[in-house]
Order: sequence, then structure tokens, then C-alpha cells
Amino acid sequence: MVLSTAHTFSVMFLYCYYGWIVFLSITHWTCGNYILPLLQITEALLKERDKQAKWNGIPLLLQKLYEHSHPNSDFSQCQSILKEISPLLSMEAMAFVTEDRKAAQESTFPNTYTFDLFGGVDLLVEILMRPTLMTQKKKQKISDDLIKDCLSILYNTCICTEGVTRRLAERNDFVLFLFTLMTNKKTFLQTATLIEDILGVKKEMIQLDDIPNLASLVSSFDQQQLANFCRILAVTISELDTGSDDKHTLLAKNAQQKKNLGPSRAEINQATLLNIPGFIERLCKLATRKVSETTGTSSFLQELEEWYTWLDNALVLDALMRVANEEAEQSSTESSDESGLANTSTRTQLPQSMKIMHEIMYKLEVLYVLCVLLMGRQRNQVHKMIAEFKLIPGLNNLFDKLIWRKHSASALVLHGHNQNCDCSPDITLKIQFLRLLQSFSDHHENKYLLLNSQELNELSAISHKANIPEVDAVVNTDRSLVCDGKRGLLTRLLQVMKKEPAESSFRFWQARAVESFLRGTTSYADQMFLLKRGLLEHILYCIVDSECKSRDVLQSYFDLLGELMKFNIDAFKRFNKYINTDEKFQIFLNQINSSLVDSNMLVRCITLSLDRFENQSDAKVAEVLSECRLLTYMSQMSMRMSFLFRLINIIHVQTLTQENVSCLNTSLVILMLARRKEKLPFYLRTLQQMEYTEKYPGFILNNFHSLLRFWQQHYLNKDKDSTCLENSSCISFTYWKETVSILLSPDRTSPCAIVSYIDEAYMDIDRDFSEE
Repeated sequence: MVLSTAHTFSVMFLYCYYGWIVFLSITHWTCGNYILPLLQITEALLKERDKQAKWNGIPLLLQKLYEHSHPNSDFSQCQSILKEISPLLSMEAMAFVTEDRKAAQESTFPNTYTFDLFGGVDLLVEILMRPTLMTQKKKQKISDDLIKDCLSILYNTCICTEGVTRRLAERNDFVLFLFTLMTNKKTFLQTATLIEDILGVKKEMIQLDDIPNLASLVSSFDQQQLANFCRILAVTISELDTGSDDKHTLLAKNAQQKKNLGPSRAEINQATLLNIPGFIERLCKLATRKVSETTGTSSFLQELEEWYTWLDNALVLDALMRVANEEAEQSSTESSDESGLANTSTRTQLPQSMKIMHEIMYKLEVLYVLCVLLMGRQRNQVHKMIAEFKLIPGLNNLFDKLIWRKHSASALVLHGHNQNCDCSPDITLKIQFLRLLQSFSDHHENKYLLLNSQELNELSAISHKANIPEVDAVVNTDRSLVCDGKRGLLTRLLQVMKKEPAESSFRFWQARAVESFLRGTTSYADQMFLLKRGLLEHILYCIVDSECKSRDVLQSYFDLLGELMKFNIDAFKRFNKYINTDEKFQIFLNQINSSLVDSNMLVRCITLSLDRFENQSDAKVAEVLSECRLLTYMSQMSMRMSFLFRLINIIHVQTLTQENVSCLNTSLVILMLARRKEKLPFYLRTLQQMEYTEKYPGFILNNFHSLLRFWQQHYLNKDKDSTCLENSSCISFTYWKETVSILLSPDRTSPCAIVSYIDEAYMDIDRDFSEE
């Protein structure tokens, strides 16, 4: 086959060029990735090849850029060269963010690919870092505009060309250098977005302590910059995702904890942030400031102008500007009979909806950081600080006007989504707010800050009427730190919860937030406070009358119902009043039995409550015991055994997660209560008989034996978990441990040992389930 002259030239050119690349990779020549071999090629040769390869002059421009960026250069010509390169890359980046990214390939974006292929990325990194590498007394200075152009081009290349971001992430010196550029307000947004992109793919989390002068850097930020900085912090304080769900098993987590004896980098970074003076106080102010307190129109418009060329937020900006145009047109129409001056003023004012959306975007980032810190090792320190800085009263004041405001017709919607999508800023803010409430209330006495003074007095009155002691945390709550106004935050949440549509994605998070308020040691006053506000009837309506299908929502409702009813005879009486027909009760049972993983906490609550009620001699309790369908149902031995058999059967050591380990603890509760009544041998014998009935002798008891062995490994070294088990069940952890030890006894003559009920032929209890 005869090759054309042009084709022969092309092959020879590429052969020579890639020969240089191979040579450089062997000799580790690092000065400008592929720039040096590019310099060896004549301009005429490059021009000739450029026409055929359609490189749009990028290699030639990079050659010029290198020549004008040598150590003694003043960079005066660099910016004009970058102005020629930038549009070629920005067009491709815009196409990338507005199209389906999954379908995007390198060949779709030839300019950014060519720019990286010929060493453009490394050259820009070298230009940016040049002043820090110079040894002269008088260091080179780079203009703000040149820095912005370099950062913009780097970002465009990162999003269009695979592998560039990861290469930059491997350069720790460059990553830390980028933080120094954040001191300049003119380059802050571009720097922040590039850092966020790089940290998102970095294999190892950076340590915030390594950032030069971190405390002074953070203190130099204004409130808008601090809010944007929280986007970066989110990556540095959240534990890295370990992969698919099977990696989230408790076996895998325990094995990982054994390897990592010290605190993780995320935990170290959290501690670093808490040591920055005034950091938490500023976050609380950002989270609770009203829209009217935000910066003026001009500074925000200037910020929007900065974002206009920053393509990661182009869609958000487009949506914001659409809102602005709609409101401007509406205002113009309404004031058509006014003077021309009024109409001109309308066009220069920032629409209220844009102000609100601006504030929502900021609060999202701040609330996330506060939420993560509330779940960390320094939780008590964070709790004390956010209580002192009145985060909860501040959020309460924003609830109606910002957090749970009604959607406007022109509310911001991101490209490819709708107003009800979980990705929209309005929706995400609500979910982040609910997650914060959940973290704030969970097993902490500060949860009473969610109430106002009148509601705290109501809790005291409930305790006095029931002739029981007030909860110490209620008595000790600092009234100057609680919510003000007619309703506290918890009451406001209950109100919107009861109005939520059946298909709403908020139902899960709302139920979780309210449940966290009830978690811990059971409080009759807390339960009655919520019962008086119709919470139980609302939950039953959702479970029974609306016949909720969402597994996540059902689980959250069952968990909440369990905490609301536990040991509370009034709650069971209300339950029976609502579930007043056999048809309704059967629907309720069907929902429970449809997924025991989701409903097992409620099963545990009913079992514990029934045991306590049966040991009381009160006439009111006796009446409810005899009338309540739910208690009568659970009092049947056959029902309890059915639940026990299924709870053990649906879990295995290799598949235990934080989600389903509660099934193991619920089965243990049933057996602990049986042990109290000296019926443990009867329960084990019945399990054995059920195995044979199902034609699987030894299957359930062998599995249960393995589960209990894991239970010992998992819980005996975890103070928090053991405290939670003790508080939620009102059974001492010592009794938990003793019961497990008795069940695991190797003595085959013991009537309470599992091995006594497994025939030798089916014995399989010594299997090693550890995960290395």
C-alpha cells in the first residue's frame, strides 16, 4: 500500500514526538511535561502538522507561552497568549457541563486533550508556582488576571480530559500552594472551585494542619468566602467512602478499626477546625443570618460576574439570571404607569428570590459542616459552642421565611431536574436542616433547646401531673438559650410533618429528626408532649390509611412509633382507639411483617412494654392490656416465637450492617425477657422444633451461635453502643453480657446453652467469620 506524502509526514512527526515522550519518561525529565520536546520542533513543522491534525494552533501557542514564561520573564506576554487559548477550551467545557457527562469522551473535546497532551497543564502549574520556587530576594509577581486565567484553563481541562485532576491531586505541593491563592479575594472563587475538584478525587485526604497559616487564612475570609470554603472543608472532615454496600458490613468496619488504631485524618481535621478561634461562632452566624442581613446587591452581582466564567456553576447562574429576568419583567409590567426612572431602577436591583437562593446555597454548606462536627469525636465541645452561639433559636427564627418557605413559581431548578428533586437547593437545604436536628438531638441533653420556655414548662407540668420526677436535663436547661416566639423548633417541625404529602421525600428525614429527640432513656414527659400534638395518630394514618410503600419511610415511622409508645400505657390506649377495627389492625400487621428489618425496633418496643405492663398491678394498665389488640397479639407465645425465628433467619454475620444489627439485638431482648421468667430453655427447644418443621435442622441455631459470637466481639469494646442498648431497653448491659455468655456456653448439658439443642450431625459452630 502506498502512503501519501502528508500521511508519511504525520507518522514521522508523531513517531519523533512520542519518541521524545518515551525518552523523558525513562529519564524522569520533569521540567514541563512535554514542552521540551515540543521546543525542538520548528515553527514551520508545527504549522504544517497543525492544519492536518486540527490542533487549532494550541501547540504553537504553548511554545510561545513557554518562551515568554522563563525565570527572568515579566510574564507580560503570557496573558495575551492565554486569552487566545482560553476560548478554545471554555467552549468545550461549556458543552461538557450542559450535556450528559457519562457520554462524554476525550475525542469529544480535542482542544483540552491537545492542550494537556502538549504539556499545557504542567506549564500552567509551573507558571503559577514560579514565585514560590525562586530564590532571588526580589520575587516575581504574577498579576491577578493571569492567575485567574491559569486557574480557569486548568479547571476546564480537568473537567474535559480524564486523568488531569488525578495528576494534579498527586502533587501535594501544588494542592497546598492553591490554598495560599485564597488570600486574594480576586482569585478566591476560581481557586476554591479547583481545590474542591482536586480534593474530590485525591486518594489520601489532606491534613488541614499542613495548610500554611490556616488560622489566619480562615480569619481573613469574609462571610461569603467562609461559606464557600465550607465546600472544601466538607471533603476534608468527612470519612472517605469505602465503596459498595458490602464494604459497609460491621465485619469490614471492625477489621478496618483494628488496622487504624489512631484517629483518622478526618477526625484530626475536625479537631484542627475546632482549634481555630471564632470558627464555630462564625458558622453559627452564617447559618442563622437573615436574608436582609446579607451583603449588598453590588457585591453579590460582582460575585455572580466572577462565576459567569466559572463553568461548574454556569447552570446555577443561568437559573438565577432567569429568575432575575422574570421578576424584572413582572415588576416592569406592574409599574408601567410609573416614571422611566423607576423602571430603570428595577433592572438594577437584585430580586428577592435571588437573594434567598444565594443565602440558601451558603447555608447548605455551613449546615453540612456543623452536622459532621456534631457527629465527630469532639461532639460535646461542638454542642456547647453551638448552644452558646444560639444556633437553634436562630434556625427557629428562619424556619418559616427561609428553611420551610413555600416554593415560588420561579424557584431555582437545576438543569435536568424539577422542584421536587432532591438535588434542588430548596430541597437539599431542608434535608440538611433535618439531618442537623437529628445529630443535635440524638442522645444529648441539649435537645431541649429545640423548645421554648412555655414548652419546657409544659414538660414540667406533665411530670408533676403524673407524679414522676422531672428530667434533670429539663431542669438544668439554660432558658436564655432556648427558642423564642410562640413555638419552638420541634413544634414547628411537627406542624409541617403532619402537612407533608404522602409522596414527599421529607417524610423519612422528618421522622428521623423527631425520633432522635426521643432516643436515649425513655422520658414519659417527652412522649406525652408529642402525643398531645397528635403525632401517634399521624404516624398510624401514614402506615395504615395511606398504606405507605416506601421502605425507608416505613422504617423511620416504625422506629419513631417504637420510641413514642415504649413503656407508655397512654400511647397504647391511643393506638387501640385509632386502630379500632380488625381490618385496620391486619393492615398494620401486614406492614410490620412485610419487612422485619424495618419494623424490628417496634417489635422490640412492644415486647419490652408488654413485659413491664404484665408486672404492674395498676387497674388502668390491666384495662389496656385486656383491650389493646397489639398487646394481646404480642402476648401470644406463638407470635413471639414467630418473630424470634424470623429475626434470626434474616441476618448472618457476613451481612450484618449498622442497618440490620438491630434485628440481632431485638432477638436477644426476647430471650433476655424469657430468661427473667426462667423460660429460656423452652424458647430454645421451640426454635429447635421449628427448625425440624422447616426441614433445616441446626440451621437457625448454628447461625444464632455465630451471631452471638460476633456480638461479643463487636459490643464488648464499644462503650457508646453498650450505653445505647442499656438506655433503650432499660436492661443493664451486665444482663445482656451474661445472657449471651450463657447462650454460648460449650456445656452440652446446660439447658440454656445453644449447643444443647443442635444435634452432633448438624453442629457447625466453630466457623471463622473474621474478615482480614
